[in-house]
Amino acid sequence: MYSAYLAPISYYRTFLRECAVDAQSVGDERWQKQTLRNRCYIDSPSGPLSLTVPVVHPVPGALMRDVRISDHGEWRHQHWNALCSSYRQTPFFDYYEEDFRPFYEERRWTFLIDFNEELQQTVLSLTGLDDERLRTAFETSVRRETPYHQMFASRHGFLPDLSIVDLLFNMGPESVFWL
Repeated sequence: MYSAYLAPISYYRTFLRECAVDAQSVGDERWQKQTLRNRCYIDSPSGPLSLTVPVVHPVPGALMRDVRISDHGEWRHQHWNALCSSYRQTPFFDYYEEDFRPFYEERRWTFLIDFNEELQQTVLSLTGLDDERLRTAFETSVRRETPYHQMFASRHGFLPDLSIVDLLFNMGPESVFWL
């Protein structure tokens, strides 16, 4: 597994199948521009919206663990506003809002890998995927591969493999059944 910013649903499906993440190798991977390491896609009233965490330009061949978040601009405020405007009306936004708000109001992360890791741990905790018994149960269960309810599907159809927050805000505790 690689470090990813609010990773897509397929990332968490892979997590379930592998049932482990080798944290040692995540930091040792090479930084790659224009990837999910610092970018996610959410649903918005006008279709898929890309959110990118700006980084201090790493030297060529830099390791992921050395990539710093740039505080240039108001990206945290913009990302939080985008999440709020896109998901405020979903059934579970209010339920999870306080879990995600600190990531956009606090500036306590210097490195992208640390920011991504804490976000991932939050998602794993909220979905219950950090529970080994649940992961084992999923190995023998049937996963839904069908579309779930999305807020703006009537405008632009179902958008597959968006950020995990799309699934969480729309389906809440039932999210695990779509992984």
